[in-house]
Amino acid sequence: MDSTPLQRALKVAPERAPAIKPRPEQEFFCFRLGDLRLGVASENVREVLRVGLITPLPRTPAYIMGVTGHRGEVLPVVDLLRFFGKGESRISPRTRLFVAVSGSFTAGVVMDTVSGLRRIPIDEILPAPLSGDVSGEHVLGVVDGGKSDVTTLLQFPRVLETARQRAVLR
Repeated sequence: MDSTPLQRALKVAPERAPAIKPRPEQEFFCFRLGDLRLGVASENVREVLRVGLITPLPRTPAYIMGVTGHRGEVLPVVDLLRFFGKGESRISPRTRLFVAVSGSFTAGVVMDTVSGLRRIPIDEILPAPLSGDVSGEHVLGVVDGGKSDVTTLLQFPRVLETARQRAVLR
């Protein structure tokens, strides 16, 4: 009796398909702030919310816009544009904050728009350029998204720690 095409294919097929090793990747929360496209490791972002009332504080660094209340917490509101010396954020009805967490420190960070969560293979993260938009000590690397769409990935725990240290030294 003749074998069917399926039986012939099964005879010549290998026992197991070769295992494909997954590429290590990391998830980043990506957003826009002014002309900057930035990314923060997703474990440093608790949630995104609309900007509420911001109460200014006297004698604080310019990058701390003030404080806001959220779910029983008082959060300092950080403007990364001022922190990096790239201008200042304008608060509008479309402005959002993300609640950033690093260790025991929590802050609200101003952003213009949310780009979303993005899984980035580790081997696609390029070293930070020497003359980039953001201070090199705070950059994990950059990812080229094509069409001059470069996202700067921040070492966000270091950003929050530096912001905190500068505020305390004043």
